[in-house]
Amino acid sequence: MKNTPEILWALHSQVEPIDWDAVYTAELPRVYNFFLYKVGNREAAQDLTAITFERAWKLRSRYRAAVAALPTWLFGIARNVLREYLRQHRLNEQRLEPIVSREEVPSNFDVEKIVQQQQEKECLRKILLELADREQDLIALKYGAGLTNREIARITRLSESNVGSILHRTIQSIRTKWEKNHG
Repeated sequence: MKNTPEILWALHSQVEPIDWDAVYTAELPRVYNFFLYKVGNREAAQDLTAITFERAWKLRSRYRAAVAALPTWLFGIARNVLREYLRQHRLNEQRLEPIVSREEVPSNFDVEKIVQQQQEKECLRKILLELADREQDLIALKYGAGLTNREIARITRLSESNVGSILHRTIQSIRTKWEKNHG
């Protein structure tokens, strides 16, 4: 058997214990943002993030570095947690958080500006809800979780170029619809 660097790294990473504290610290914001982007509710995003990490911890013995990078494996779990949540709650529509909560309103705020921002956010929400599920997922992974096209490709089992093409077309479509509403 040929000892390529990838094989040696995979064998090494299986022997070396994974620093779960480091994984948690590095991936928590990305997983949380993915859920927040998809469900639009902070409490639900926190719960789903906790479930994802709890499940990853319980399934840690099944992780194989030779099969997938740790973030890829973790987002696979996150996507399954999201599917279960949506199925359980029968959510057909995503909800975005309001722009300003009561605690965030400064004493010298501009009401007109806040209303305009809320209207723009609602318009964007409607545009995003018109997208097909696959495009919504790719947008959430890219902009919610901040993943690279390569990471998204591994998670979705699409080619990296396909992910890039779909995202490009989706962003162009969103821009066109946005300009139609605001141009």
